Amino acid sequence: METNNTFRRIVTGHDTDRKAIILSDAAPDRTFMVGGPNGAKFHEIWNTRQTPALIDSQSGEPEEAGLVLAPPKSGTRIRVIDFPPEGDEIRNLTEEEARGHFKTMSGEYSSKAANDAPHPLMHRTQTIDYGIVLEGELTLIVDKGETVIHAGDIVIQRGTNHAWANRTNKNCRVAFILIDGEFEQSLR
Repeated sequence: METNNTFRRIVTGHDTDRKAIILSDAAPDRTFMVGGPNGAKFHEIWNTRQTPALIDSQSGEPEEAGLVLAPPKSGTRIRVIDFPPEGDEIRNLTEEEARGHFKTMSGEYSSKAANDAPHPLMHRTQTIDYGIVLEGELTLIVDKGETVIHAGDIVIQRGTNHAWANRTNKNCRVAFILIDGEFEQSLR
């Protein structure tokens, strides 16, 4: 994976006099590899548990065990994912193996792996996701089409069935902001 450089997560808060302070300034401490040593690296940045989000003095990020695909119910999540170039180990995943990848993120329900799917890691969540490409390029695959996105491009993912494929020989880094949503009746 080419992108080894880390980035900073700066978190602000308030002191006892209600003055703004910097609570922390460091690389994210929660990172997870999905799909083995050649898989995607998830940098978990922050999440909120409700909307409107509670703004307090210094509580910090809500505790969370492991990697969770979706944001908390009525909440949000921001993460950065480093997508390495996609190899045969991804392209040739079975339905069961693909579901296993999502299960490691408590997201097995979202996997739409099927023999006739355009990509083995097709998935769908009840979320609005803003994907901002920071570095590299990535192919967004949907049921009926695909498009290549580049650094600076922004994807608004609206609860659709999709997958990501890095068909280049360089790493791709994407920041994702996930917002809990609810499908209207006709889309359930």
